[in-house]
Amino acid sequence: MNDKPHDKQHPDSVAAQALGWIDEATRAVIPPIHVSSTYLRDPDNQYRSGRVYARADNPAFDQAEAVLCRLEEGDEAMLFASGMAAATAVFQALQPGDHVLAPQVMYWSLRNWLMTFATGWGLQVELIDMTSPAALKAALRPGKTKLVWIETPANPLWTVTDIAETARLAHAAGALLAVDSTVPTPMLTRPLLLGADLVMHAATKYLNGHSDLIAGALVARVSNHSQDHWQRVRKVRAQLGGTLGSFEAFLLLRGMRTLHLRVRAACASAQRIAEHFHGHAQVAEVLYPGLPGCQGHQIAKAQMHGGFGGMLSIRARHGEAHAIAVAARTKLWKRATSLGGTESLIEHRASVEGAGTPAPPDLLRLSVGIEHCEDLIADLEQALAS
Repeated sequence: MNDKPHDKQHPDSVAAQALGWIDEATRAVIPPIHVSSTYLRDPDNQYRSGRVYARADNPAFDQAEAVLCRLEEGDEAMLFASGMAAATAVFQALQPGDHVLAPQVMYWSLRNWLMTFATGWGLQVELIDMTSPAALKAALRPGKTKLVWIETPANPLWTVTDIAETARLAHAAGALLAVDSTVPTPMLTRPLLLGADLVMHAATKYLNGHSDLIAGALVARVSNHSQDHWQRVRKVRAQLGGTLGSFEAFLLLRGMRTLHLRVRAACASAQRIAEHFHGHAQVAEVLYPGLPGCQGHQIAKAQMHGGFGGMLSIRARHGEAHAIAVAARTKLWKRATSLGGTESLIEHRASVEGAGTPAPPDLLRLSVGIEHCEDLIADLEQALAS
């Protein structure tokens, strides 16, 4: 593919045209779906095409990885079969005995994996309050801590971690910093520019944005410090086989073409909904980094540009039963697990996460889609009032 764009294109243009690549063979503006699993050797037994086997060398990945790399302003990107495949590859590239730090509040499936499989394999996993630089500094073991993992805003309480300060502390101790930036997306936050070494996206969510795909991605700033680890991640992907299918890569690229529009709409509606229900008679608390009184608001203002994300949580005034009943009474909001799609979702998060969850029992997690905001507010109003 050719016709590379200028480096200074606005992210909206990069996303909308998917870097403007044109298929050289047909001049098609939309890339073909490459389905071959294997590639021909040259007569002298070489692979000058650079492709050997589709598990690691699929041309269907090229454009989506390049778009995401440009949006995050990274050096290299990798697609994976799921967000969990992407996230766990970062940890699987470490060695048994390595010390890693992760947040107490984070995506529940990864938290469970860290505290079961990863610890059983030999990683020393410690969960701390990542919103506190003092707690991070106290937990770091110089020369022993190999990775600091953060998620900001963190699911489902939407707490905010200072990426630049975390990067400074992690690097001073000799550790890499990886950031789960699924919720803000590169349209709001670019962790690599704030000092992170890796960014992870559950691409199922906002990057694809249509609830019809499972995918994950990593983007890296490759340095002398991170090069070896990044290459091990690449080997983990190839050898464990957590790679995306060709059609899924096509869907992901298609979804990213409207990323800027969808994120912008979701942010505007989430802000309006948070402000509307802040102080509501039937709501005990609204958790959203766009509200001045919420934890991390000032940090979020500094590292999120263009909005505070499409995710928020509300705590029902009358406890767990009230929260579950409210979710049951919604009509426009869909009662389903996931986030980042065009449709708005509502979920009693403690029921999903089970024992040990940091989610209060009265909490409802809201993923704001791109419906008309006043319709979403009216639906929540009737559900709370019934």
